[in-house]
Amino acid sequence: MNEIFENNSVITRAYNFYNTYRALIIGITAVVVISISVFFALDQINKANNEKAAEIYNEWASQEIETDGGKKISIDLFNELIESYKNTGYTKLALLNQASSDARNGLNVESLNKFLMLIELTDGFGGNDLFNKIARVNAARLLYADKKYDEALNLLEKYSSSSSAMIHELLGDILSKQEKTDLAKNQYLLAKDKFTDETSTSIVSMKISNLSK
Repeated sequence: MNEIFENNSVITRAYNFYNTYRALIIGITAVVVISISVFFALDQINKANNEKAAEIYNEWASQEIETDGGKKISIDLFNELIESYKNTGYTKLALLNQASSDARNGLNVESLNKFLMLIELTDGFGGNDLFNKIARVNAARLLYADKKYDEALNLLEKYSSSSSAMIHELLGDILSKQEKTDLAKNQYLLAKDKFTDETSTSIVSMKISNLSK
């Protein structure tokens, strides 16, 4: 009998609690349901976008750009990736490949613009650290070649304590051009300590020696 009274008491308390906070409970439930629905909807959209971007990327990568027709198709496909699927990994890969190709062909302005776009797309929370680092280093090299030393340093600032010998060497090169001899030397020394091959070590040693001339 006591169990029956206890069960009734629990049900009554639950009923009273629901009546008291009914609006809040319904609101929280609605938010949870909507959030779950939005999550699954966005997941499906992302999957569809990735599949479509993959098709466009594969078609773009297979174009023969030696012909005028192939070059036009390639440009159109690349622009479609940038305009409609810029947040997909395929677009970021296409940007990296095209920016590198532009740099090899001496199209430094075009290359820099693509690397800067890649930095923007891969920066911050949810970005891609590897692509971001590659884009920053290459953009900094292009800015260095164009004597825009402050802009180059700004791109590499987050890697001032990097474990990469290559980045320390590049920072040393930029600081050397700015005649910041002590700072340049420190970066070169860090690069020298991190390089493992004799050729690179010798090159950095020469750069350190040239600072005092």
